[in-house]
Amino acid sequence: MPRRSLRPLLRATVLAVLAVAGPMSGRAQVPALRGTLIITNKAPYTATIVDVASGATLATLPTGVGPHEVVVSSDGATAVVTDYGTGPQPGSTLTVIDVPGLRVTRSINLAPALRPHGIVFLPGDSLVAVTSEQLRAVLVVSLRSGEVLRTARTDKAGSHMVGVAADGRRAWTGDIGSNTVTELDLSTGTALRSIAVPTQPEAINVTADGAQVWVGSNATGRVSVVDAATGTVRTAAEGFGWPYRVLFTPDASQVLLPDYRGEELRVLDRATFAERGRIPFPGGGPQGIAIAPDGQHAFLSLSAQSRVAVIRLADRQVIGHVSVGETPDGVAYTPRVVTRPR
Repeated sequence: MPRRSLRPLLRATVLAVLAVAGPMSGRAQVPALRGTLIITNKAPYTATIVDVASGATLATLPTGVGPHEVVVSSDGATAVVTDYGTGPQPGSTLTVIDVPGLRVTRSINLAPALRPHGIVFLPGDSLVAVTSEQLRAVLVVSLRSGEVLRTARTDKAGSHMVGVAADGRRAWTGDIGSNTVTELDLSTGTALRSIAVPTQPEAINVTADGAQVWVGSNATGRVSVVDAATGTVRTAAEGFGWPYRVLFTPDASQVLLPDYRGEELRVLDRATFAERGRIPFPGGGPQGIAIAPDGQHAFLSLSAQSRVAVIRLADRQVIGHVSVGETPDGVAYTPRVVTRPR
């Protein structure tokens, strides 16, 4: 049974009270768009919850050291943050957030599994699949009990991000230090195969049907597509400075690719690999990205500007920004509207 720390919960209570009692920040940015964003802020070790329509910060909550990624349940009730840590201080916790309640509910200690990073909710929203870079594995964690139910070891260096097919059975990791992607059976905790891809694969995602694995190479600036049936690797796009993340639109017709060093967002046609357009973010440092379930809007964290861009995908226009904390990275969106308690 993982150990649970009370310190993050005490800190959460203090900050949540301050956030609720203090003045609302931000201003109306996208009044026609409703919903809530949850964003991790790496340097201050916090997560910001924002009302999209007004741009108001609803709460700023404490996390573990070095929060990177965040996911939100399908009903918008629960968000989970991976506390990756810093260079000298490896993280080992998940921070669980009650989104409507604007509070941290628990910290799940994964030790001895260190450096949790990539995370995906599994069907049913009671379990998450999360990488442990240090353990070279993907853990299946129960949010109810805080227990690690299964450990699927890749035995590859730098298993940093994870993509999971819609059925929740098959997962793929980008193994930065081994230059591979590894397929895992999450139901049994078994590694099935590893496939060589271009050097330093980090960004990764899997189509809902599990047929394609898209992966970005930090060293070559290339985005590749792995055919899951045959293991064949093809180049989809090149010339990236750092293809930071891969995100599919809900209808799987387009692929959104933030380029951190290139300071832009590229949009590709998934079937043909043709480029549909680019959105520049000079000085922005684009990193994490999320999309609304209807596929009409995307939300891109700009790590160098302490804000999130709201993008209308039909014409690839930035229609607003919301202010968040310093060095924002992971971002999650729910259509659920959250309000401050009166």
